Amino acid sequence: MESFDELLRQAETVHGHLCAGQILGVRMALLGLSRLGIGDPRGTDRKRLITYVEIDRCATDAIGLVTGCRLGKRALKFRDWGKMAATFVNLETGRAIRIVAGEDSRELAQKLYPELEKKQQQMRAYRELPDEKLFSEQWVRVAMGEAEMPGNRGQRLACAQCGEGVNFGRVVKVNGETLCMPCAIPGQRYWELAEPPE
Repeated sequence: MESFDELLRQAETVHGHLCAGQILGVRMALLGLSRLGIGDPRGTDRKRLITYVEIDRCATDAIGLVTGCRLGKRALKFRDWGKMAATFVNLETGRAIRIVAGEDSRELAQKLYPELEKKQQQMRAYRELPDEKLFSEQWVRVAMGEAEMPGNRGQRLACAQCGEGVNFGRVVKVNGETLCMPCAIPGQRYWELAEPPE
């Protein structure tokens, strides 16, 4: 695996800039990989890992970069919970660790480097603080069905209402009809039909 600084350089390239969230994401991923004994996540160990991220912020890009987990490979799972947290699952052993960034890390950065501007305080502290000052860790169990596994193509069904295809059993039965979630559950659709532009 590349050095911490090289991973930060790559994260900056992928994300478009280097920020405190990128540093936290790289550190969080490295810690998770270390705890699980995964040394080459983008190479020989690439099929051993699934990562769940709980926020759609800068750290998620860094976590994906370091772990090699991607949505398109079905190895990166997104839960929109707004938490600076990630769970790393070793598919070979079944062990999983959830890592959460500490709420007090910003205050700690301010105390350590009062002479620096806020963003610089965080970036420096997140680089230098030991893992136990930045993160909390929990060993967890993650129940994953066959449909959650990378490589599983699953069955494709058409929604009886909109006619669109749905992969991996993400359908709901309503009054005997097979519906996609946006058609079956009020409020699930993030879009609505509009008139085409003239």
